Amino acid sequence: MNIRRVAFDHPDAVKLNDQVQAEYAVRYGDEGDVTPLDPSMFEPPAGLYLMAYDVQERPMATGGWRTQGENDEGYSDGDAELKRMYVIEEARGNGLARRILAALEDDARAAGRIRMVLETGNKQPEAIALYASSGYEPCVKFGHYRFHEDSRCFAKLL
Repeated sequence: MNIRRVAFDHPDAVKLNDQVQAEYAVRYGDEGDVTPLDPSMFEPPAGLYLMAYDVQERPMATGGWRTQGENDEGYSDGDAELKRMYVIEEARGNGLARRILAALEDDARAAGRIRMVLETGNKQPEAIALYASSGYEPCVKFGHYRFHEDSRCFAKLL
């Protein structure tokens, strides 16, 4: 697998974002994640968006981080927020998510961020297992879905 930086609005990123949104809609019975995102949020040094490609240059996985600071949605100064971690179904179980997660953590740390935070949901047990096994711990809810019962928030010091 080849992991490289792409823009959040790159056609391959849009394609996989559409797939993850469809998966969210099935799991949660809604329209998917409606957290407002803009491609500029993932531009270095304020963020990063990565995509993994196989040897035939097919997009297999994505993930990104964006800078957050203290605000009324519960973020803290120095936060990096993990967004759009996704591996296509046929590529799951090969460690891609873990590789992307590690690369995002390294980049956020190098950019001066002190804590990685993420929001997922209780209907994504494989995501929760990945984050728990990577050192993330439950934290006070934050972000767009902080008042939703299904929301689960995690944090890890970088």
